Amino acid sequence: MSANNSLDQTDWKTVGFTHVEYPKGDFIGFILAWSSLFPFFVLSGFVTHIYFRREIHTISFFAGIFLNEGVNLVLKYIVREPRPTSPHTVSNLEYGWPSSHSQFTWFFVTYIIFFIYFRSHSSNSMIELIWKHSMTAVCILTACVVAFSRYYLQYHNFNQVLWGSFFGVVLGTGWFVFTHVILSPFFQTVVTLEICEFLMIRDSTLIPNIMWFEYTTSRQESRTRRKMVSKKVQ
Repeated sequence: MSANNSLDQTDWKTVGFTHVEYPKGDFIGFILAWSSLFPFFVLSGFVTHIYFRREIHTISFFAGIFLNEGVNLVLKYIVREPRPTSPHTVSNLEYGWPSSHSQFTWFFVTYIIFFIYFRSHSSNSMIELIWKHSMTAVCILTACVVAFSRYYLQYHNFNQVLWGSFFGVVLGTGWFVFTHVILSPFFQTVVTLEICEFLMIRDSTLIPNIMWFEYTTSRQESRTRRKMVSKKVQ
């Protein structure tokens, strides 16, 4: 008996307040169901990061996410391939090719990997190389788990997951190149616009190590203000 046939004969349970279902009592299915929520965690993280950081590069990355989703939606309504027959209690009427979860996750992960190797601060030290390779491994593993979850939980067949992953990698690569070759040279000009100054949108592209820059700047500002307070007290 195949794995899918075994799952057909089990009860399905939703994850919390979501509509993602997994076979009741299946711990692996439970973990994979939670992994299917990865895109929602990413989107909430984007919104939070953009609100607090106001970084134009992050905004551009976020725009790429929406472009990727738009391409996925267009492809689905062109091909109109149905999802596999499944025993889910909550029916999904959306078309299945390509898998949007797989495409979203691989777009995000591909862009992040390129950013790690080509945009993040590099000192060529052994520790930093280990960090980069480790982060890349985590990204790839995460994308594989999310993509596999859609097949395991019978939301998509293997072909839909495979093509969703392929389009995600291609679009993630393309958007990274487009952002850093075409858009980045204009970031400095864009952030000087009145609307960007009003919204406090900034560009940190030319700062090699933004974390170190912000750390040293905040320390210097803190010291300056402490001295000012000390003089007032005296």
